Amino acid sequence: MRSPSSVSPCPAFEFAAPERVVFGIGVAGRVGGLAASFGRSVLLVTGRDPHRADPVRHALQQAGVTWIDFCVVGEPTVTDAETGARQAREARVDAVVACGGGAVLDAGKAIAALATHPGDPFRFLEIVGQGLPLERDPLPVLALPTTAGTGSEATRNAVLASPAHALKVSLRSPRMVPRAAVIDPALAVGLPADLTACTGLDALTQLLEPWVGCRANGMTDACAREGIPRVARSLGRAIAHGDDLEARTDLAFGAYLSGLALAHAGLGAVHGLAGPIGGRFGRAPHGAVCAALLAPVCRVNLEALRRIGPDHPAIARYRQAFGWLTGHPDAPPEDGLRWIRESVTAWKVPRLSHHGISPADFPALVAAAQASSSMKGNPVRLPDEALVEALAEAL
Repeated sequence: MRSPSSVSPCPAFEFAAPERVVFGIGVAGRVGGLAASFGRSVLLVTGRDPHRADPVRHALQQAGVTWIDFCVVGEPTVTDAETGARQAREARVDAVVACGGGAVLDAGKAIAALATHPGDPFRFLEIVGQGLPLERDPLPVLALPTTAGTGSEATRNAVLASPAHALKVSLRSPRMVPRAAVIDPALAVGLPADLTACTGLDALTQLLEPWVGCRANGMTDACAREGIPRVARSLGRAIAHGDDLEARTDLAFGAYLSGLALAHAGLGAVHGLAGPIGGRFGRAPHGAVCAALLAPVCRVNLEALRRIGPDHPAIARYRQAFGWLTGHPDAPPEDGLRWIRESVTAWKVPRLSHHGISPADFPALVAAAQASSSMKGNPVRLPDEALVEALAEAL
């Protein structure tokens, strides 16, 4: 055991998490009582398959809580959030319950924020707007993820598409952290294998980037240490056997930890590139894009770090993370890259070309990535040519 004097100093940090986290098989049945603590009516935000929220509707009915359904198909846009907020205001609901994947949870958080801030939403949007702070608390949000991917149930922002700008941008505020995260791994049973793979690899990316990034702190390190091994050992099982509740539980917890990690240590070049791709190619699923980029970005990062010096601390962090992935602590980094590549291939994650991306798109994507907030967390500044190289390898 290391002596206290050998432990690295922990940088200062601030940490914000949901006021209440309810985790475990069957806890979706408790959402009615939780919602009733905020009032008697809610806006229920769901995704492409509204029936996945049937357990939530039953729980609300049992608690005497009425609801208005609001369906979000695909990635939420600024207009979707405005429309939902208007419905919430007109119905005078007391809270927002969001049940679905990361896009649905983001929509729910954005709706809750804009419901208490009528007027132009671009006042509060980053990059394409003024980025002003919220002036009032949003409506209370109860977040129930049905995928193990984005960790949106733990974060303080909502990603919205702005088609007019061909960008995805964030509505961000410490006030937007959900009041309750109700994480029931059973809600993911029945999720198709391809969605399980892409969302799980997104969670893995959101654990790995904060771990190796330049903004890591003791709390985010703890999330990564716990989360990466869980996702690594259980993602393949959940893909092969979608009703494996033990694997689904590992993934659900790992995804929640990934949300905490990214919210407090930022991300890196994978998400720096994935954001502009999502804005320009709206049908490209975020998780699939991140999965395709993960090994190429790790490779160019490692090459850039080695040029700085073989003892750069981020190299040791990559080695440790790849040891968790492969199960071999002393394996070289190349084995970790191979594990990612082989996993992405075996789990049939599409390459970037599948989404219509071509080399002609690279200059615009790289320019947008270099201006993104995610790049600020990358362990090393990557030149444009390195990002082009990563895109070409993922094509």
